[in-house]
Amino acid sequence: MSQLLNIDFVSDISCPWCAIGLASLLEALERLPAAVPVSLNLQPFELNPDLPEGGQDLAEHLTQKYGSTPEQQAAARATLYQRGAAVGVEFAPEGRGRIYNTLKAHRLLHWAALEHPERQLALKQALLQACHRDRLPMDADDVLLGAVDSAGLEREQAIELLAGDQFAEAVHEREAFYRQAGVNSVPTLIINQRYVITGCHPVEVLEQALGQIIATGQQA
Repeated sequence: MSQLLNIDFVSDISCPWCAIGLASLLEALERLPAAVPVSLNLQPFELNPDLPEGGQDLAEHLTQKYGSTPEQQAAARATLYQRGAAVGVEFAPEGRGRIYNTLKAHRLLHWAALEHPERQLALKQALLQACHRDRLPMDADDVLLGAVDSAGLEREQAIELLAGDQFAEAVHEREAFYRQAGVNSVPTLIINQRYVITGCHPVEVLEQALGQIIATGQQA
């Protein structure tokens, strides 16, 4: 049997490059030999954990955090949309408008991984679409529940989870683990707890990197 690829995909819902990175990874995995078993684990990383309820204007946020100008932001969006189109990721033409706290979304993803791991990816994709394509408020329970419904998860359990702070501590522990391991930007891929790929790479680059990891494992 071929070596198992255990992939931890560390990312944030609010990160558009994470949406592209996940789509690129999935396409790269489809190009690998069918005999290669893959375990994909979606791990949390909050880029902006201190955002208040209701979020912040995105342009204002980017200017405050990175010092970017409107012209630089427009150029970055153009590049983002081009890269997204190449792997089927849709972005709202007018931009997101606002950026939101994503702790609730990460709590739901943690719950999905525990209760229905086979549906965690579907939930992640639904959350990314709601954020980047539909420009919905990602701290709103009705938006999050819509993603839960789309992924085929139990709505009543999700309502109960969102009503409290269940799994918040677990999410923070996972985030702290990755920060202590040196992760300071997303997306970051950690393969077999040994190989690290940072940033958003084209499908061909990921395919080649994964192929090399598989070959190295077979030779070991």
